[in-house]
Amino acid sequence: MGEKFILSSAERSPIFYPERQSLFRNEKAFFGSRTFSIFTKINFMNKKDLQEVYNNVKPHIHKTPVLHSRLIDDLAECKVYLKCENFQKAGAYKIRGATNAILKLSEKERSRGVVTHSSGNFAQAVSLAAKNLGVPAYIVMPTNAPKIKKSGTISYDGIITECEPTIAARERESSRIQQETGASFLHPSNDIDVIYGQGTACFELLSQETDFDYIICPVGGGGLIAGTCLFANEFSPKTKIIGAEPFEVDDAYRSLKSGKIETNATANTIADGLRTNLGSNNFPIISEHVSHIIRVSEDEIIDAMKLVWERMKIIIEPSSAVAVAAVLRETTFFKGKKVGIIISGGNVDLENLPF
Repeated sequence: MGEKFILSSAERSPIFYPERQSLFRNEKAFFGSRTFSIFTKINFMNKKDLQEVYNNVKPHIHKTPVLHSRLIDDLAECKVYLKCENFQKAGAYKIRGATNAILKLSEKERSRGVVTHSSGNFAQAVSLAAKNLGVPAYIVMPTNAPKIKKSGTISYDGIITECEPTIAARERESSRIQQETGASFLHPSNDIDVIYGQGTACFELLSQETDFDYIICPVGGGGLIAGTCLFANEFSPKTKIIGAEPFEVDDAYRSLKSGKIETNATANTIADGLRTNLGSNNFPIISEHVSHIIRVSEDEIIDAMKLVWERMKIIIEPSSAVAVAAVLRETTFFKGKKVGIIISGGNVDLENLPF
């Protein structure tokens, strides 16, 4: 399978998972019509390359603000800074990865369009990025996707196909559309160009604030936290990356413990954006660089969401609240530290609030 591969700069210490071994191998990962070498491509991305990724997507995205709350500092017993991707185009960080991936396609590939599957945020991101670049976008969405995210996708000219709310159904419909149209498949979290694009949120955060002890990301499919790892590893190697996920869908937590990608038998969480599983490209990055993962309850997610809405006067979605809840849950661990939180999005169905 090849030799163990360590990403550049500082190695992360696996605080809660001392049994883990590196999972990097020189092997191919296949997505639709595109094949990526995990070993080669990640090895190639140095600071200059990562800066170029950001420069490429910068004209197509917002540079979102970093907000700070004294009250949240007091509750968490540490300094907390929120990177507010809820103010991003399409309401979430995912426009970053979608834009980068589409920009990497050839003109011929763009003419045939792109296809993806998503419960909402990546659906909107791909639709808007494709619209801005003059590319058709075919979107597979589960029937239980939030109404606001379906409406947003349609408003960006995404062509929606609905499916049953399972990973297998999503992948089956995406494959069918790809075969019928010749569109390039963009995986929401496991496409390596999507991963690099998502990591630009971390790059911006590190340019807006410095000297973080920890950066926390919600974990669903793994694209955001993997991209965050790659950028933090180069631009702030002392900063540890921590994941946050609901107890109800704790596949990433279990994956780090077992050393293999785990799945969830059910997806009974309010955090609809976190109901997916890790992938073959992002899991090795996560395994190598994520310090640990904190799990939170549904009540803690709702309480954190309500806190930010009421006290900071900003709208965040449940998936974003998972990361806030993690800091509030583990106050002893974070006490006195400087913590960045990636607020992943703010697309909420106002007719179906949990509080």
